Amino acid sequence: KTPKKMTADWNLVQVLGDKPVSELVDGDVVSAVEFDQSGDYLATGDRGGRVRIYEKLSGSAAEGALAPAGAAKGEDGTEYRLWHEFQSHDAEFDYLKSLEIEEKINCLRWCKPLTSAFLLLTTNDKTIKLWRVNDKAKSSSIISSFVDKKAASSTSVAPARRLFPAAAPKSGVCASPRRVFANGHAYHINSISLNSDCETFISADDLRINLWNLGVTDTCFNIVDIKPSNMEELTEVITAAACHPTQCNVFLWSNSRGSIKLADTRDRALCDAHAKVFEEEDDPSRRSFFSEIISSIADVKFSLDGRHILSRDYMCLKLWDVNMESKPLRTIFVHEQLRGKLCDLYENDAIFDKFQCSFSGDATHMMTGSYHNHVHMYDVTGKESARLEASGSKRRAAPKTRLNLPRPKPKKEEVTEMDLDKKVLHCAWHPTESRVAVGALNAVYVYSAAPSASP
Repeated sequence: KTPKKMTADWNLVQVLGDKPVSELVDGDVVSAVEFDQSGDYLATGDRGGRVRIYEKLSGSAAEGALAPAGAAKGEDGTEYRLWHEFQSHDAEFDYLKSLEIEEKINCLRWCKPLTSAFLLLTTNDKTIKLWRVNDKAKSSSIISSFVDKKAASSTSVAPARRLFPAAAPKSGVCASPRRVFANGHAYHINSISLNSDCETFISADDLRINLWNLGVTDTCFNIVDIKPSNMEELTEVITAAACHPTQCNVFLWSNSRGSIKLADTRDRALCDAHAKVFEEEDDPSRRSFFSEIISSIADVKFSLDGRHILSRDYMCLKLWDVNMESKPLRTIFVHEQLRGKLCDLYENDAIFDKFQCSFSGDATHMMTGSYHNHVHMYDVTGKESARLEASGSKRRAAPKTRLNLPRPKPKKEEVTEMDLDKKVLHCAWHPTESRVAVGALNAVYVYSAAPSASP
């Protein structure tokens, strides 16, 4: 299908949680960003184990709201206000393994809401938690309206008797842990993904993928196990995993060798034998000492319609068709200008940075981060591109080039000027609007663009 055309004029709507660099500590750095299914709430996690939830306000509500520190209202009248903040994980120490477990939020996912309360899955390296976030004022108003309706419908002359004891309406937002999924992983958890059945989810570490039920904490099913009997024979590790958006029996995972494997739980309980493998052969002319490192896939995502797969390694962003395993539909070289500096990147550990990727809600555009706080957006056809700089200033437009043609080699001065300490690792796309959120250091930048009419 022909993708919807989008304007290249992206505007900075808001900066959330910005702090002076002198006051910045490691625990303030953003480690996860995620919109909920409606896009009205935005959740962020940081290295200090904290989760912040922002609520979307529009029009008169945004005008009358008191903006928190570090928040600037956008030109479209939309504002994200800090709704609630809570401590999800604390630092722990595993005395059996003499291992310190960081409180850093590795991944967070919104569950489909069934009541007025929200359910949120968060995880650090070892423990997954299910949080219930509830607005007490909203719950009190629902109960009050129900009681008033019962009283109004009563035909008795005597005053109606209340079903609930009268109490002063409560206010404030409360977050409480409903489930704690512990002791399911021997290695560091790198990703979690909700299933389309709204009852189960998967969690992945370096060697295993487990299937959990949201209501059961003491039991999980191991559905992928690539641990060899002799660890010296280990050739790959799992880097990310994701459930299919509509088929609860299908999921995929990526590995450090640059391949993506798709499996079906209807075929067998232990899905070591994958149904499909998406892998592209290495170009011998590009092979080097760092080939295995830069080919490791950092993130993999399904499109919302389940038709395409988006993967990101250190150098490239790749778009795959689920029905074509031999090669990707599109390969975009995001960091091609750094290929000649891989030795320097290896020495300062920058080559191990994990950049995430994201689809737009209609699956016609894709996004990923880069160094110098740059965010790259691409059309799936490769005809248009845009580049944003998450710095609170106006965007810097990228030249419009066809992505399927060889790119000109960048100048050396562009490489030397690239700040490797400024990087956008985490990004999320609004499910229905042309709005994105990207995390850079301790701040989250929200950008918006209005769709343009087709010519």
